[in-house]
Amino acid sequence: MPNHSHNGLYIALISVHGLIRGQNMELGRDSDTGGQVKYVVELARALAQQPGVAAVDLFTRLIASPDVDQDYGEDIEPLGGKARIVRIVAGPPEEYIPKEQLWDHLDSFVDNMLAFFRTSDRVPDLIHSHYADAGYVGSRLANFLNVPLVHTGHSLGRVKRTRLLANGLSSQDIDQRYNMLRRIEAEELTLASAELIITSTRQEVEEQYELYDCYQPERMRVIPPGTDLTLFYPPQGDEWETAIAQDICRFLREPQKPLILALSRPDARKNIGALVEAYGNSPRLQELANLLIVAGSRNNVKDMDAGAQEVLTELFLAFDYYDLYGRVAYPKRHKADEVPYIYRLAALSGGVFVNPALTEPFGLTLIEAAASGLPIVATEDGGPRDIIGNCNNGILIDPLDSDTIVAALLTLLEHPEKRQLAVENGLRGVREHYSWEAHASSYLEVIRPLLDKTQVVERVPLSRRAMVYNDRAIVTSLDQNLLGNPIDIPYFIEVLRENRKSTAFAVATGRTLESALKVMRQYHIPEPDVLISSSGTVIHYRPDFTEDTWWKRHIDHRWTPGEVRRVLADLPGLELQPSIHQSQFKISYFYDAEVAPAIQEIKSLLYQEDLAVNVIFSFGQYLDILPIRASKGQALRYVADRWGIPLEHILVAGGSGADEDMMRGNPLAVVVANRHHEELSHLMDGERIYYAKQAHALGIVEAIAHFDFFNTMKEV
Repeated sequence: MPNHSHNGLYIALISVHGLIRGQNMELGRDSDTGGQVKYVVELARALAQQPGVAAVDLFTRLIASPDVDQDYGEDIEPLGGKARIVRIVAGPPEEYIPKEQLWDHLDSFVDNMLAFFRTSDRVPDLIHSHYADAGYVGSRLANFLNVPLVHTGHSLGRVKRTRLLANGLSSQDIDQRYNMLRRIEAEELTLASAELIITSTRQEVEEQYELYDCYQPERMRVIPPGTDLTLFYPPQGDEWETAIAQDICRFLREPQKPLILALSRPDARKNIGALVEAYGNSPRLQELANLLIVAGSRNNVKDMDAGAQEVLTELFLAFDYYDLYGRVAYPKRHKADEVPYIYRLAALSGGVFVNPALTEPFGLTLIEAAASGLPIVATEDGGPRDIIGNCNNGILIDPLDSDTIVAALLTLLEHPEKRQLAVENGLRGVREHYSWEAHASSYLEVIRPLLDKTQVVERVPLSRRAMVYNDRAIVTSLDQNLLGNPIDIPYFIEVLRENRKSTAFAVATGRTLESALKVMRQYHIPEPDVLISSSGTVIHYRPDFTEDTWWKRHIDHRWTPGEVRRVLADLPGLELQPSIHQSQFKISYFYDAEVAPAIQEIKSLLYQEDLAVNVIFSFGQYLDILPIRASKGQALRYVADRWGIPLEHILVAGGSGADEDMMRGNPLAVVVANRHHEELSHLMDGERIYYAKQAHALGIVEAIAHFDFFNTMKEV
């Protein structure tokens, strides 16, 4: 097949699933119509406008089904200029097939794309695949046609599997329903075949692709996606006349003050409550500015999912606790096309945009805010580091430290010259780094050496695992095991990293999520694959702290915290710990052994009242009351079952009585030398429980060697 692209580049983009069109995109129609749809269309248009590009074709599946608009059945759809959508038959065209069920039709997609190239008498200079299924197609085509393959994953199977586990699905369900094994294998094939992988952030490279056997970071490039500067631009002066402005103003006593704007989903990981707490505790912030919280749209909080209900309820309680009425606006609903006006309103007021998320993989709202003329204050975790690094338009904060949030906001609000400089830097930085024109220019700069053959991509020999997923895990408590001697932590971390592909890492702690994250970041402990917090009542998964909602529903069985507090209210020697140590499913007391009844007596009292609880006593002074179904050990067994890792393949490290039920039964276990007094000394199963001679992290490393954990486990 002759190549007729000598007058300019011919680029073939592939996004298989089919619900793609140039106008009136049905974003959110189903799970196949997310941000990737808009991304590939905008990318095609932007590349086609670049000098030296002759044509850009975006290949997708043809769907001539009565269940979808007839647009999706058109063979060719112009996108303007030199770009178009080309629809390929793969599977029955009269049927819409979700992407999870398309795998058996992908080879037909390959064959029909080849037929299209033969008919058009033109071969692409470059193939760029989007998502795992297109990666499979692109790998086959690139290898057959001998042209370079570039790939963008958008989302990765190993990461999505973790999120699905958090929603209560088993490994078997996930593999069957989502064809996850085929998807991950296709992703490995694509990583092995592609000349370049394009990602949005450095974190995506380091924390997501790193999970794959064919991970080669030297072949990965970070090119952030563009934003539409025709939608997001500085205020024009008439924004206060809009309906959304009137809706916001009705909350505020002094609406002329600058607005501190937070805009996100009502998701606990977005950490909006920390911003409200920081604002509520700072009279100076309240004096200078109003707070605007845009947390999705709602008709009735009771109709929202449990996670959103909890977040909004906590926000409303915080507004009341800090008496923020008249100083905080929280509109009930807004339309999608009102979002640019919300940014411009905040900019016109002289305000600041804040993203206090626990982690932020990219941070599109930060770019939109900057393009609208707002300086930004954002979490130091993830994409915001790249954005502020490129634009120099704001301040990074520790989302778990209220004081840093207040200090950053005051810096911008009290110093107009600093705020204005951040605004100007942001407007310039977005044009240079985050517009679609900038994206397309950077893209061509990156791929040109591949096309000119001036860059030789070295193929590093890679070994593949026999298993698709982790086949073993190390689980450790936090305070007793890791934090006692920080000097030893780097050695333990290096051991983990060397075995990252085979071994999951989990932390089980009595601390809350926020407290655990704060101390782990302080000591540079890597984010665990699983974080079991609040003594086993909450489970989160990396890379973005997805909470296991099924576990929350499971442990709520017969849980009556009000009755627990009533029964224990008048007992001597018990004192409720501060609110920071309490949570929805954990009631924590200080225990004074000289005055308080014996632990067994407290248990009997609770059981006599027919309360279904689990009583945990540790360090000789801490008493936690949990739901009957909750504990570190029960959470560990639940995670092991969900992940398909046998308990015999798990090494548990503990140092106090709170760790005991994790260490009983079939797991391998190590009691570190610094265990609290004689707690855990009675666990004398010599075969599966090892008492380390060394303390803290070195005790865990000692046990790894004792059990030959990374070697003999392969033969179990």
